[in-house]
Amino acid sequence: MNSVEAALKERIKELTCLYEVSSILVNADETNHEETYSSIAQSIKIGFQYPEDTEVVIEQGTFSVKTGSVKTDKKLSSAIQLFKKEAGSICVYLNKTELDFLPEEQPLIDNIALKIGDYLERLAIKQNELLLRQQMEHADRLTIIGELTAGIAHELNTPLANILGFAELLRDNLSDHDPAVSDVDKIIKNAMFSREVVKKLMFFAHAIPQEKKEVNIIPVVRDALDLLDAAFKKEQVRYDFYTEQDPIKLKVDAVQLTQIIINLVINAIYFSPKKGLVGIKITQQDENVVFEISDEGPGLSPEALEKVFQPFFTTKPTGEGSGLGLSVVHGIVTSHNGSITAQNRPDQGALFTVRLPKDEYAIK
Repeated sequence: MNSVEAALKERIKELTCLYEVSSILVNADETNHEETYSSIAQSIKIGFQYPEDTEVVIEQGTFSVKTGSVKTDKKLSSAIQLFKKEAGSICVYLNKTELDFLPEEQPLIDNIALKIGDYLERLAIKQNELLLRQQMEHADRLTIIGELTAGIAHELNTPLANILGFAELLRDNLSDHDPAVSDVDKIIKNAMFSREVVKKLMFFAHAIPQEKKEVNIIPVVRDALDLLDAAFKKEQVRYDFYTEQDPIKLKVDAVQLTQIIINLVINAIYFSPKKGLVGIKITQQDENVVFEISDEGPGLSPEALEKVFQPFFTTKPTGEGSGLGLSVVHGIVTSHNGSITAQNRPDQGALFTVRLPKDEYAIK
């Protein structure tokens, strides 16, 4: 075979390699990058002049594939770019130092690296579009739920107030020994529970106007904890309140801040064992005031961690929870440009962390 025929044969191999790589990427399984890169590496190996002495290593993200054992440092390499940032590399090694690469082989792997980068960019764009669409659908659902709940809350408010008012009047007219007292007390208790659900619906639907003022949040938190003193005693649960300084000033709606603390602490009390400890900690970190509420309960299941802030999701038995408390908290925190997260503690229990920016115009 003369030199022209040999050169022509090598060009055909290179073109075949590029065609195969293009086909692999077109038909790639988006969930199995390792298989895709392994196939590409084998195509590159065959496309080089000395395939039996050539080994290919492709690294990208957490993936790394190689065609065989590398025995020398003699190599060609090309970076894989993802949105103009290096995201991996292709390295081709010759295991015999007396052999040399062809001049055309560097452009070959440069082209392949470019094709892989284009493929990864298409995937990233597709995933971002899917995520954006899901977020928009979720926002639309929440808007619809918000409008519905606002209407329901307003419609229920008046009859509930009447039920509670007349029940309390009836209770006042009964002696403590009257057999009907127990039933009237149940009516009052359930009407009050329903009224609290309506309040949460109104908070969730933003039907209650927000009034932000600069306040020292420490007395606000202490007052909220005082309101829950009876609940702590009834459930035989202790609490520890820690703050690194007093005062800590924030521009917040004090009523809604109280709602945040009460909902998170009530949740912690509910899941705490007898003699368990609920921790309430307030610190300042960078540009945020951070609230941490922890308990010593069983912690959150994977499903609860995913859905805990969704409206109407609850792990409590029917009649014990509306599934609105934490979604209300999430809505209030978001309206203050803050963030809230839930996680399991390393030892035992759950931890809810709220971050509210000191600058009211900060973007979370």
